Amino acid sequence: MLTCGCGRWMHTEGIEERADEDGALQWFIRSECRGCGLKVGVDVPAWRTHGLVDRLMWTDDALHRLDRMPPYLAPLVRQEVEQDVRARGERVVSYDALLCPRTGERIEWEPEAERRLENVPAPVRAMARIELERTAADRGTSRITVALMEEVKAKYFGMSNVKREA
Repeated sequence: MLTCGCGRWMHTEGIEERADEDGALQWFIRSECRGCGLKVGVDVPAWRTHGLVDRLMWTDDALHRLDRMPPYLAPLVRQEVEQDVRARGERVVSYDALLCPRTGERIEWEPEAERRLENVPAPVRAMARIELERTAADRGTSRITVALMEEVKAKYFGMSNVKREA
């Protein structure tokens, strides 16, 4: 942990995600001494927080994304993401960690599937995205297809555009 010149521990106050000149992800970690009020910041390569982050923290970008989720969904997402981050022995929830399911891999979307998701009513769009990505992760696939969307739609709503053969 960081120690202030006054002898007290420095507490992590926030983390910003940035890209360095090569495009690699960097974190700017802001810390403050609660004794004397000294504030410091340090740029480090992502995932290299060795003693710089004193507890589980969300980056500013990840918090912004979480805050934009519907109020009934955000606590569930927060709980699941924090559980996954802790299970990996990490202390920072980044924007990418928020978008990754339990597998730790980012789920890709077919362009047509992405277009169809835009037709889902706004109040349930975030929930639909999360459920589709969770289903794909549970199946070991890293791509959302129109077929998967139709399958999940049929499962939850009993409706689908897929024609069944008799």
